[in-house]
Amino acid sequence: MLNYIGNLAISLILTMSVIILAAYLITRTHFFNEVLERHYTFKNCLITILCFGALSIFGTYGGVELPTSAIANLRDLGPLIAGLFGGPLIGLGAGLIGGIHRYLMGNFVALPCGLASVVAGFLGGLIFYIRKGQHPKIWQVAIIAACMELIHSGLTLVLATPFEKVWETVKNLTIPMMTANAIGSSIFAFIIINLVKEKKTAAEKEKLRHELERKQVELDSARQIQISFMPESTPILQEFQIGAFSLPALEVGGDYYDFIPITDERWGLVIGDVSGKGFPAALFMAVSRTCVRANAMGDATAFEAITKANKIISQDSSSGMFITLFYSVLDLKSKKLRYVNAGHNPPILFRNNGSGNIRVLEAKGIALGVMDDIVLEELEVDLAPDDIIVFYTDGVTEANNRRKEQFGQPRLAELISRNSHLSASALVDKIKNDIMDFTQGEPQFDDFTLFALKVSSSTNSPTIKT
Repeated sequence: MLNYIGNLAISLILTMSVIILAAYLITRTHFFNEVLERHYTFKNCLITILCFGALSIFGTYGGVELPTSAIANLRDLGPLIAGLFGGPLIGLGAGLIGGIHRYLMGNFVALPCGLASVVAGFLGGLIFYIRKGQHPKIWQVAIIAACMELIHSGLTLVLATPFEKVWETVKNLTIPMMTANAIGSSIFAFIIINLVKEKKTAAEKEKLRHELERKQVELDSARQIQISFMPESTPILQEFQIGAFSLPALEVGGDYYDFIPITDERWGLVIGDVSGKGFPAALFMAVSRTCVRANAMGDATAFEAITKANKIISQDSSSGMFITLFYSVLDLKSKKLRYVNAGHNPPILFRNNGSGNIRVLEAKGIALGVMDDIVLEELEVDLAPDDIIVFYTDGVTEANNRRKEQFGQPRLAELISRNSHLSASALVDKIKNDIMDFTQGEPQFDDFTLFALKVSSSTNSPTIKT
């Protein structure tokens, strides 16, 4: 008896393997994927019903005939899965195909067995409807399949005769069929659920790719807008040279520099650094630049221009952001530089008169946007031929190497001193390259901006241009 049950189980498992292979192929078809996505059409519903109905028929022919003439099989597996994952119509359709075929084959259990296939499709579809199309978990499918075979056995006991023959069949058939159908349905469900997860993952990846592309376009646009706020080129000033460079840590940043033509003989020189990085900092920088430019025009002193700009910036600074800023007014005729420092890194002045004197242009003041009323100290310095001033943000002096050492202000001052013979543009390039060498490829953690102003030694400089 045990050998008979074992051979029966093996036969059912072999049939189940063929059904699973067919199931895998079906689940990769276009029409079945449409059904899984709830895009029902007459065509894909009909094809799905026929495919799972065919699997039900195969489950009958792949079964094992018992001595009582009953057939142990996996006929209910196809309709059940069709209903669970395709819905009531598809499940019932597949069940009718398998059930009618089994009924027409005849013998004393033809009616309950044929009816069981219809019930399997209906039960799967009913669960689909109750769950509102949500796919069941694998263990739930196994339990449903096992319960379906209990229902199958119950229908057989109720509808078939003679009872002795029916009881013998049910007693020998129920456990193997429950086991085989539960295992087969679980594997079938695993294939479908895995397919759904693959499709969901692919859809999420595609959505993410589109989102990244969209954000990249937005960032590129923002970068172009920010670049448009920066001077297209450094101005050509009589008896002065200017070189400049800026590199944001992200696609956009909060550093900026500007050259403001106040009059023919007076130019505003600005360098600023917004707290934070990225897109918010870039927006705040654009607002700050506009405020400084608007208030720098006319006869405003450095102090007046920046205190007025601060009032506007602080009123709009609801985000808690602020900007450090160094603003100076260069008089081309007198070669005087009047300046205020709103909490920014003080520029380095190198006196190239043989003494090699280094001075930092410090002045009392706090960042803009912190409070409405601020006190700024306005100072003045006289410039002589070959003097150099290097304006910079903290991304220059705080650049780190692999040992977490900072480039630092002393190293920057020494670099300026050693290369004071260079033009302003060449000096900026030298500083940039030396810092890149110093960091040894370490990621840039902050925006990096500097510009150099050098007094020409020759009086034969070109007239003012922008």
